[in-house]
Amino acid sequence: QVQLVESGGGLVQAGGSLRLSCAASGRSFSTTGVAWFRQAPGKEREFVAAISWSAGSTYYADSMKGRFTISRDNAKNTVYLQMNSLKPEDTAVYYCAASVRKYYSGSVYSTGYDYWGQGTQVTVSS
Repeated sequence: QVQLVESGGGLVQAGGSLRLSCAASGRSFSTTGVAWFRQAPGKEREFVAAISWSAGSTYYADSMKGRFTISRDNAKNTVYLQMNSLKPEDTAVYYCAASVRKYYSGSVYSTGYDYWGQGTQVTVSS
């Protein structure tokens, strides 16, 4: 089992920044990749960004490139999502998800992940 705990969400004005954290515990050494997804009210959950645990390869949704940066601190078993130039349409619950599958290549599908955090709310006001 891998436990994931997100933090760092909150209320921010448009154009502002937030940094989300996803702390992994339990059998976190088995993690091969971690992703961030988000879900706005009435919408499907969508892929935001992902990072491979060992090599640090990063993957982004096209709409997030240039504004969001995913990174990891292996020593702290933590993945970060730095979000800049936030827009009201970025308002959503942000979830981190972990894959423990042998081969990881930054899946953009929620079915590609085995463990999920509880989510953290990000609200961007106009």
